[in-house]
Amino acid sequence: MSDLDLVQEILELKRQRRAVILAHNYQRDEVQDLADFTGDSLELSRTASVIDCDVIVFCGVNFMAESAAILSPAKTVVLPEAGACCPMADMIQVSTPRKMKDFFPGYDTQPVLVFPIGFTLNDMKARHPGVPVVSYVNTTADVKAASDICCTSANVIKVVESLPGDEVICVPDRNLAMWAQRNTKKKIIAWDGFCHVHDRVKKEDAIRAKKEHPGALLMAHPECRMEVLEIADHVTSTSGMLKFAKNSPAGEFIVGTEVGLMHRLRKENPEKVFHPLRKDMVCPNMKKTTLKSVYTALSELRTVVQVPEDIRLRAKEALDRMLAL
Repeated sequence: MSDLDLVQEILELKRQRRAVILAHNYQRDEVQDLADFTGDSLELSRTASVIDCDVIVFCGVNFMAESAAILSPAKTVVLPEAGACCPMADMIQVSTPRKMKDFFPGYDTQPVLVFPIGFTLNDMKARHPGVPVVSYVNTTADVKAASDICCTSANVIKVVESLPGDEVICVPDRNLAMWAQRNTKKKIIAWDGFCHVHDRVKKEDAIRAKKEHPGALLMAHPECRMEVLEIADHVTSTSGMLKFAKNSPAGEFIVGTEVGLMHRLRKENPEKVFHPLRKDMVCPNMKKTTLKSVYTALSELRTVVQVPEDIRLRAKEALDRMLAL
């Protein structure tokens, strides 16, 4: 079956199932083009929660489908690729530490290595009693449920500033936490997690990119290292990059995030030029979803993502506190 025929089959199944298809900004080009809505994970989940539909097909990774299930408990949420996970989200567990090899192939040569070593969110909370916990939306539902409030890469500073006291625990991304620390007087207690796509970028990469494209503005995601953010012309989320590129008078940009965003940037700004900060800023898990995956998800309603009600309610409270800001 050709891609064109497959798309037609998907559209018919979507009509029959009364479904909406969501695609994260890092998805394959053809999946983004197929989707009803494309955007950041929480933005998509909030959109789906007010859409009149029975099924939500979330083309992304596991925690994103969970967020959709948290906000739309009466709808069936399917994740086209069951194995599409977020290594950073899996770096933090509420009570049972995970081995690094569980989400980074190659670490099985160090059988005792866990990340962080033998540590959990409950351990961190016990060491810092009474300190509020801010969890990035890039976390699993149970981590959100064990937190006081959630944040996004766009509003982390505002969330941190809204909390009482002089200390705040931020999980799981150390780079996002350090970006918040740079912009607040509060003490940030950071979890030692990271996004392997953004964390691989070094200062030298940013300098090289700016030399190769001297007229371009560097946009960097706050999941990048501080040494990169300090060189960037604009630090923002993926949705923020889309807005910045559209509104800026500049005609050329270096994109410091997963290369999937390049498709939408070019599509929405055909008169402008975009360069990847590094060509290998690719998330393999985000690229697992294909047109065939979406077809199978709709035809078989596979894989359904559900969140236990007690966890869902507590996770929703953490999300609601953020949204109330």
